[in-house]
Amino acid sequence: MKTDEASISLYSKTRYRQIRRVTLIGSGLNLILSVLKIGGGILGKSRALIADGFHSLSDFSTDIAVIIGTSLASKPKDKTHDYGHGKYETLSTFLIGILLGIVGFFIAKNGIHIIIRAANGEVLQKPDIITVIIAVFSIVSKELLYRYTIKKGILLNSSALKANAVHHRTDAFSSVGTTLGITGAIVLGRKWIILDPIAAVAVGSLIVFAALRIIIKAVNELMESSLSDESEEEIIGIIGKVPGVHVPHNLKTRRIGNVIAIDVHIRIDQNLTIKQGHEIATNAEVAIKDRFGLDTIVNVHMEPYSGKPTAAN
Repeated sequence: MKTDEASISLYSKTRYRQIRRVTLIGSGLNLILSVLKIGGGILGKSRALIADGFHSLSDFSTDIAVIIGTSLASKPKDKTHDYGHGKYETLSTFLIGILLGIVGFFIAKNGIHIIIRAANGEVLQKPDIITVIIAVFSIVSKELLYRYTIKKGILLNSSALKANAVHHRTDAFSSVGTTLGITGAIVLGRKWIILDPIAAVAVGSLIVFAALRIIIKAVNELMESSLSDESEEEIIGIIGKVPGVHVPHNLKTRRIGNVIAIDVHIRIDQNLTIKQGHEIATNAEVAIKDRFGLDTIVNVHMEPYSGKPTAAN
């Protein structure tokens, strides 16, 4: 048991270091893009690029949330946290969604105000070509960052890292909208300069939609929703293949950050000794951990089995 706990602790620390490294790479790029977009948008007279720049700046702030959240989540369990601190990672994911939603709302709101002012006769300035170059650079760099981050997020089973990857991709998509809006405003003439703030509204709406998806997923985890039906069926199938196990039932599952917690009842031959029954339960636990990871929390409750059919929950 001590060996398992030491291995879990080492894995947790290694995992945090890898998440931190990925996030620091992203935060460096986000800071550079923020300066380029906001500065370029001001100098190049593009509202859409300025809005996109604040989106990148929000990416930078969520990078900080990921680092803090995963740092707290990597702490080992203690006397007051028997199941560890994994919820901190889910909480940081939730905060990422909230920040993303706020940024998207204000970007869209500002774009709508500009459109209204233009409709009332205000003359909008035509963006410069440099703003298109900056927006295209953002598309390529953020898409590459998304692919790198999502790959690591899946490998490390980090909800915060995967949420941050989605944030990177929304930034790439928003830059696509920004590029189209600015290009239209430049190429199609003065009458179409309105495409620039319209692109800003589209960017903001996209950000809000992505934020809602992140928030809903995080709330479900915080409320301890069960794993998917497919995952639960897989768990029942794995336990059912363990020699000596009869009728696995009353399965309960939830997530604690990146860790899965599983409670299940199994029936074993009532004529076996306690030691033999315990060995079967341990084998079931090992089979689950082989599939879902060493840090998976598994509680197996044994019930006597007479060989006669009985109702299972």
